[in-house]
Amino acid sequence: MSDTPKDNAATQAEMRQFTVADDDDGIRLDRWFKRHMPDTSFNIVSRWARTGQLRLNGKRVGPGDRIEAGQIIRLPPPEVAAAATTAAKAPKPRAPREPLSAEEAELIQALVIHRDRQAIVINKPPGLATQGGTKTDHHVDRLLDGIQFEADNRPKLVHRLDKDTSGVLLLARTSRAAQHFAKAFSSRTARKVYWAIVTGVPSIEDGMVELPIGKQPGTGGEKMYVDEKEGSPARTRYRVIERAGNRACWVELQPYTGRTHQLRVHMAAIGHPIVGDGKYGGAEAFLSGTISRKMHLHARRLKVDHPDGGAIDVKAELPEHFADTLRNLGFEEARGDALPIDEVKFGETPEGKRRAIAAKAKDARKARRGERRGRSRP
Repeated sequence: MSDTPKDNAATQAEMRQFTVADDDDGIRLDRWFKRHMPDTSFNIVSRWARTGQLRLNGKRVGPGDRIEAGQIIRLPPPEVAAAATTAAKAPKPRAPREPLSAEEAELIQALVIHRDRQAIVINKPPGLATQGGTKTDHHVDRLLDGIQFEADNRPKLVHRLDKDTSGVLLLARTSRAAQHFAKAFSSRTARKVYWAIVTGVPSIEDGMVELPIGKQPGTGGEKMYVDEKEGSPARTRYRVIERAGNRACWVELQPYTGRTHQLRVHMAAIGHPIVGDGKYGGAEAFLSGTISRKMHLHARRLKVDHPDGGAIDVKAELPEHFADTLRNLGFEEARGDALPIDEVKFGETPEGKRRAIAAKAKDARKARRGERRGRSRP
């Protein structure tokens, strides 16, 4: 295929098909559109993928999936593409945010556990969603106006916690900080430590769970599962801190990748679901007696490089129900903080190695293209 793809459809009413050229081998699908169809926005590509109008060798595909030389990309007919582009360009009025009540401002300000010129860290309580959604009007993102303080702009979310997971949530106060922290999370140089109470006791007290995770079909993306064939690589280290006989134990969890619901899926997959997580553990995720039925998963600590030098290293106090469970099971909170945090380099993780290989291949392809251009000059 040449630098400019040709429409192979017999008529404009038919779907269009393009063959992936050697120069495009290994790139992401959204990058292919940037190269060959720059007028087709990412939102349009995402919409086509979501509705099944975008296919790769006849199969549904996402904008972030990588393509291979010789594969066939199928697109909607030109008139559908034109309509989508027109709709995408139409400005959508944005509803103004309702001002916070005094109670809401007081709530979010009380959650702040670290604040400087570049960052704010809050201790998110369980039951408060990070962002809004269907039937979710009360969430952290809505409350951020209450902690703008002296800055020109409201702080920005740079990662998320599940609604029922409590603990450390980092916010960026400047665009530079947002880019810095986003890179730290994507490259896995930011270290996150979670505490959890799980049912039973793993036979290996210091172990690594390496099970790929994908979206469970039929759940609309609401639930994840271990998908050995097509799942994304996921890696979690766990360490048993204390045990209550064979009934339950307190574990430290450190995710080396950032998949949706990763910690919950991994612990359930090895037969030790997090207490209170009925979604992944079913009835086995609940303990009898006075133990709370709420989720026992808490983001205890975050360590990340600061944009201005040094590091942010902050801990979040436990929610009341989690602290009560520790006491009821006879556990001492100080023991959890005694464990050293892992200092894992990005390149040592499976995800890091995969990206490093992909980056090396990309550089090689660029070099080959440069050689070809050099040979073509008179």
